[in-house]
Amino acid sequence: MVRISLVAVVAFALGAVALTPNASGARDVGNGAGKQFTTGGCVNDADCSEGCCAGGAEDAQGGEVGICSGIGAEFQNGKTGCGFVDPNAAATIAAAKAQVQKQGF
Repeated sequence: MVRISLVAVVAFALGAVALTPNASGARDVGNGAGKQFTTGGCVNDADCSEGCCAGGAEDAQGGEVGICSGIGAEFQNGKTGCGFVDPNAAATIAAAKAQVQKQGF
């Protein structure tokens, strides 16, 4: 008989969830001011308060986008490390601006 622990099932389920930036910080995406919080979206390191924009997050279309990460966490959950530069920065910034309008802040 095979026993699967609840911890193993939860760990597997979390691994299957796509990593996405927190939309609450949409106003700080692409401004290069270094004010984006950890887990917020970014187009390069200059957006992030800790100076680390890691690749590996996914946008709504499944393309890769950046997510601000703490040093030491830049490779967790499938992220590809600091230094990510979004090849579709204009589209990412436009989507962030649309999110700000939708949120109203």
